[in-house]
Amino acid sequence: MASLQSSCAVLASNPRHLNTLSSKPLSSHIPSHTRRNHRYHISCSGGASQNPSSEGKVDRRNMLLGLGGLYSAANLISDPQFASASPIESPDFKACGAVFDVQTGDALDVKCCPPPSDNIIDYKLPPVHKMRVRPAAHKVTKEYLAKFEEAIRRMKELDKTDPSDPRGFMQQANIHCAYCNGGHDQVGFPNLDIQVHNSWLFFPFHRWYLYFYERILGSLINDPTFVLPFWNWDNPKGMTMPRIFDNERSPLYDANRNQANRPPALIDLGFSGATDDLQKVVNNLTVMYSEMIRSVNSTVDFMGQPYHAGDSPSPGNGSSERGSHVSAHVFVGDPRNKYSEDMGNFYSAGRDTMFYSHHANVDRMWSIWKTLKTDVPKDITDPDYLNANFLFYDEKKQLVRVKVGDCLDNRKMGYEFEKVDIPWLNYKPTKKAARTKIEKIASGVQTADKLFPLTLKKITRVLVNKSAKGKADEVLVLENIETDSSKFIKFDVFVNDEDDGSEELDKAEYAGTFAQVPHKTKDKKGKSTINLRLTELYEDIDVADDATIVVTFIPRSNGDDVTIGGIKIIPSPPRSGR
Repeated sequence: MASLQSSCAVLASNPRHLNTLSSKPLSSHIPSHTRRNHRYHISCSGGASQNPSSEGKVDRRNMLLGLGGLYSAANLISDPQFASASPIESPDFKACGAVFDVQTGDALDVKCCPPPSDNIIDYKLPPVHKMRVRPAAHKVTKEYLAKFEEAIRRMKELDKTDPSDPRGFMQQANIHCAYCNGGHDQVGFPNLDIQVHNSWLFFPFHRWYLYFYERILGSLINDPTFVLPFWNWDNPKGMTMPRIFDNERSPLYDANRNQANRPPALIDLGFSGATDDLQKVVNNLTVMYSEMIRSVNSTVDFMGQPYHAGDSPSPGNGSSERGSHVSAHVFVGDPRNKYSEDMGNFYSAGRDTMFYSHHANVDRMWSIWKTLKTDVPKDITDPDYLNANFLFYDEKKQLVRVKVGDCLDNRKMGYEFEKVDIPWLNYKPTKKAARTKIEKIASGVQTADKLFPLTLKKITRVLVNKSAKGKADEVLVLENIETDSSKFIKFDVFVNDEDDGSEELDKAEYAGTFAQVPHKTKDKKGKSTINLRLTELYEDIDVADDATIVVTFIPRSNGDDVTIGGIKIIPSPPRSGR
């Protein structure tokens, strides 16, 4: 092995050579709690520095550009203070593990590992000559539907002619399984899964996934202009499963769906339990306004929490992921089968063609959010986010590596969305006609120090101190939310609400929601913290000079399996990207 001194000059000129110094992963020597927010410093006595001001220091962020061999040079590190964050790296398709159902622990008779390849290239977006427009699924033409069905038919035909073809329907479906159900370990961290849900990777991973899926479908019918439709569940006209997917003779149909929720059943994005269709619609619009605008206080509140190499999977989902996204998965998944297949389980979700239409609308939410005129920045500037990368097969069966930083603008990727009404955009709850007297609703309500940690076995109220009197710019923080990650969890949060257990979400007191689709984590434990902005809510309910508020938690699903560690109200921090 080369000595540190003799290797320094090589490292300074080409940090990639770090992988030649040791075969043992560098990360195995670094305590997980010290890996973030520091830099590695390699002191090279006797060696010339490329940068006199740096004294031979190598920024590890600049080293993490390849697929493997990025966590070597273990002997270079002896002091934990030199540990550094780094981006999630694309996995090794040759090392793909067994898949287990997250709810039961059953070993699944599923091989969701993509075909391996030694030929990997870094993907460059092709030039855009003509913008492709993704249509709303409930508005597509007969001509478009015929092309869509033919493309899916040909993709499914590949499963019969060559099951190993990465463009085949099951191979494409298995991508979601591999990245979302523990198929791959993080590069350099063999005891940590890669999980693209419940973090800031959620939006960019699925955008790239749909991008290549779309291009493969287009290539199969020799139509480079082909685009996927989006399930317009945020608009009343699209709040049923799109009927193009409900024809049992069509290749778009999937029998593994909740039969009770086939059209004309309306989706309940808030899982409020409302039975009246009109109430469902107004609840849905309220949920959308809340998760896109009202409750969002920072960039990561919407996008999801930071997720670096060496972090435990699922650090926390953003408002859109834990809201409408989760609801659609659970609404479609079939309760008749043991594992809620297809859409109700991450490993099988990609087997339903409607999954891609659902996520096309999720992708649309990201593009809309970036245009909203709010005081929350829309971009994350952290290099560990921008340099995170994934592997996909393109329409030519070429394995390619893509970076998050290259998918931030859907127009640069060659597509946009059909213009449709966005009724939730200004769907603000009606202001309360009269202020609720805090002394009335606070009678008999306990303070947080007496209730927390709180398991949501029932509807619970808690008295919480504000950070300042009056209509302050404040954030409600729910800390250390611990869940059974193998179950569907959902609870709603209200402030100064006089009506416990209401099915009505279209009210000024509605603060936000927490939800999760069952997913794999170590020991079936999910942990996260969420922030709900209260500024607009305060204005709508008139908190006057109250020093406290009453927060109500309403469990909607599996409340026994969620515990909230703490609650507090803090001043709203400056809005900035990460």
